[in-house]
Amino acid sequence: MDSAESQMPAWAPFKSTIQGAGDFFLFYVRFMKEMFKRPFEWREFLVQCYKMGNKSLPLVLITAFIMGLVLTLQTRPSLVNFGAEALLPGMVSVSVIKEIGPVITAIICAGKIGSRIGAELGSMKVTEQIDAMEVSAINPFRFLVVTRVLAATCMLPILVIFADTISIFSSYLAYNIHGEMSLASYFNAALSKLDWIDIIPSIIKSVLFGTAIGLIGCYKGFTVEGGTASVGTAANSSVVTASLAIFLIDMITVQVTDIL
Repeated sequence: MDSAESQMPAWAPFKSTIQGAGDFFLFYVRFMKEMFKRPFEWREFLVQCYKMGNKSLPLVLITAFIMGLVLTLQTRPSLVNFGAEALLPGMVSVSVIKEIGPVITAIICAGKIGSRIGAELGSMKVTEQIDAMEVSAINPFRFLVVTRVLAATCMLPILVIFADTISIFSSYLAYNIHGEMSLASYFNAALSKLDWIDIIPSIIKSVLFGTAIGLIGCYKGFTVEGGTASVGTAANSSVVTASLAIFLIDMITVQVTDIL
């Protein structure tokens, strides 16, 4: 009896993890089925796109501006010592567009978008608003989950493009503290070092990041159990899980890009 009780805590975390992974997979399969059903909730989709983009854009732009500024100021002295200052615009553009821009933007959105979705759907689940939608002949999964996941998938690449642009612009400002180069010349030098193999994986990665943030946030909120205290847990869990998923997706895409 004692030995059986001592073994249960060791197996319980693994059982819970496997069960959670299975439930999330079934949630994803249901999302794929509902996504192609009609009618599509275009109005709710556009509302969610506006909310995600409008509320996330200021923080994304501020972070991207500081990111490009700091990257340039820290890298320039080392390049000057090696006589390679002319390589700075290309180095910044490749670093930002291939890796830093998508990942940092996705982490910010995991905190802003993922937590909001988890808390919003969790609150609706706890207060039985989702059950009321089913009684009213409204498909809550299609209305709440599909629209939010697709909105996150569409908006994250757009936010990444804004972040990349503002980072390169702030890099131009930092470069001109000690040098003189026109904005057009700086952007030409930065973009000349880029190839399609640098841009396309970044866009694909951004789409996958958005899908992961939307799916995880919706799953955590839609499947919440308990009282109002569980809403905060769902929001926090959405951020943590989405952040881990972002790094995992980034690692996989980097490996695939290197193989190609």
